[in-house]
Amino acid sequence: MAQEAQPDTDTPVISTPVQYDRMMVVLHWLLALGLIYQLGLGLWMDELPKEPVGYRAQWFNLHKSIGLCLGLLILWRLGWRVTHSVPVSVNASGTWQHKLSLLTHRAMYACMFLMPLSGFLGSNFSQYPIKFFGWALPKWFAPDPDMKSLLSEVHELTATVFMALVALHFAAVLWHVWVKRDGLLRRMAWGRANHD
Repeated sequence: MAQEAQPDTDTPVISTPVQYDRMMVVLHWLLALGLIYQLGLGLWMDELPKEPVGYRAQWFNLHKSIGLCLGLLILWRLGWRVTHSVPVSVNASGTWQHKLSLLTHRAMYACMFLMPLSGFLGSNFSQYPIKFFGWALPKWFAPDPDMKSLLSEVHELTATVFMALVALHFAAVLWHVWVKRDGLLRRMAWGRANHD
């Protein structure tokens, strides 16, 4: 009589996380707050008068300083994202919701990378120094008004696209929470990551 095959107990079982790890949760919410603040500050700064001298520059330097910090956090998040496992999508693979979610997240990552990069490079082509919380940073390039203008347009266009993506992202979260009720928001909540 043939014996029933026993499971190999020496083979490690790889489990899929059901929520993001704590580092990803912290980076998500820090960047969410920081980027929303930056977007609001950027929109508000556009309306600032150039007189009295220094008032407008003070806010622009704060925007640049926070942008540099967020840029480093974004690089950290990108590195963490590609080196750590993440929960399986709550949307069935191949559905339009799944495809739209992937496209939106990739576009958001691209914008998050491009916004601080274009802002930093554009500022380097400006005639004014970049001050990181008061400390002047070395200039990479000679002043070039055309390059400054081009990169400023890239920065503003990317910010506009990013705001639209954030609105779509927020709408999708509300749909998952109130309509589907599939526990999506718990995946980005603080707490010990469980496994299947």
